[in-house]
Amino acid sequence: MKAVSYRTYGGPEVLEYGDLPRPKVGPDAVLIKVKAAAVNPVDWKAQAGYLDGMIEPVFPVVPGWDVSGVVVGLGADTPEFQVGDEVIGYVREDFLSRGTFAEYVAAPARTLAPKPANLTFEQAAGIPLAGLTAYQALKAVGAGEGDTVLIHAAAGGVGTMAVQLARHLGARVIGTASERNHDYLRSLGAEPVTYGEGLAGRVRALAPKGVSAVLDLVGGGAIETSPEVAADGARLVSIADPAVAGLGGRLLWVRPDTADLTALSRLAEQGVLSVEVAEVFPLEKTADAQRLSAAGHTRGKIVVTVD
Repeated sequence: MKAVSYRTYGGPEVLEYGDLPRPKVGPDAVLIKVKAAAVNPVDWKAQAGYLDGMIEPVFPVVPGWDVSGVVVGLGADTPEFQVGDEVIGYVREDFLSRGTFAEYVAAPARTLAPKPANLTFEQAAGIPLAGLTAYQALKAVGAGEGDTVLIHAAAGGVGTMAVQLARHLGARVIGTASERNHDYLRSLGAEPVTYGEGLAGRVRALAPKGVSAVLDLVGGGAIETSPEVAADGARLVSIADPAVAGLGGRLLWVRPDTADLTALSRLAEQGVLSVEVAEVFPLEKTADAQRLSAAGHTRGKIVVTVD
């Protein structure tokens, strides 16, 4: 099969496009013909070696954890799937090797859910990692009716999912973002504030009694403003900053979860959750897609497609 892979840690320059063996399919996995795979910052961070302390690489590594595609082969014990099923997945295993930037990926059943019927494969590929992160973060803080939720990096890939999901749960949302993304956040139902110096004052102006929950989706010290903006008993979660534990909150690492991903798929079909695709690249241009992602200025998902 054609695939993109790397044999040593590094930046986009270490990626190779060429032939690799089609992956073997375990008893509780299915073989997916990849239609699209979304690019996430964790892809190029793992590729650079930043996760080496927790995840073992098995070179050559095919990067990528997000996928949408069609089931073309079944493991020995996968009764929930049939050949021809259209699926999405957050195909993360406990090692780096069999990723989604390839013509085929062997995906454990626990990582998959039905693809939303109303979305293109490109749109659907943008749901799994970002959507699950947002969904699980909101569950972690128990967001719901009557809450005021502050979302740091609300215009990012995870942030836009979190805004939509929080509003669906009945929460009021205040979201940090650059000025150029304020109208976009308003269109999603959030009240935007500019990040940077003076942020606490701007949040307090909107929520004088403080926010009841904080989602830190960016790191870089954003969670440290929480004591200034949070009401007593506020719930805190961060996906990027271990300092959240010192503030009484939780550091969250998103998990593959079929039930959660199926819920997201259904919300997409109901029109609750939308996915903005910023740019699409062919598989052989994955390095360019990574460079665009690393630049950090794109709104919406960057997607790689496979013919």
